[in-house]
Amino acid sequence: MRGLLVGRMQPVHRGHIQVMERILNDVEEVIIGIGSAQVSHSLKDPFTAGERVMMITKALAENDIPASCYYIIPVQDIECNSLWVAHMEMLTPPFEHVYSGNPLVQRLFHEKGYQVTEPPLFNRKSYSGTEVRRRMLAGDNWEKLVPESVVEVINEIDGIARIKQLARKEVSEV
Repeated sequence: MRGLLVGRMQPVHRGHIQVMERILNDVEEVIIGIGSAQVSHSLKDPFTAGERVMMITKALAENDIPASCYYIIPVQDIECNSLWVAHMEMLTPPFEHVYSGNPLVQRLFHEKGYQVTEPPLFNRKSYSGTEVRRRMLAGDNWEKLVPESVVEVINEIDGIARIKQLARKEVSEV
């Protein structure tokens, strides 16, 4: 059986890895849909889809999850909820089971007859993209919240400087 997990992964953190490991206890393969793939370079979504693919690929390898167990597919948003499930079906290999903590995603797939499971959250107070990005901006220890390989990718792309520059207010001349 194949499952689908959709998330923005901004950035990939230890909670994401634990969810993927848990899903792979239920299914043989997981499709990881990188949501909002068209969005980057904002405080909420600082990383590109390609950067997130690198993070996921390296983090899964770091955690000994074989590449034969997953597919990573960037998914652009569409502004029509009634077509979103068909959009996902078009972009991905066939799947039977959907894993999502998002109530809208749960509802849309449920209405199309999919089995939907809300995955457990692992240490959600710390393991959230929002918390990781907050710590990056504040200069706090964010590295312990993400796999070492994700730290390396963020350093490679100068992600901290990007987030800090995006957070600056534009100065206007009087």
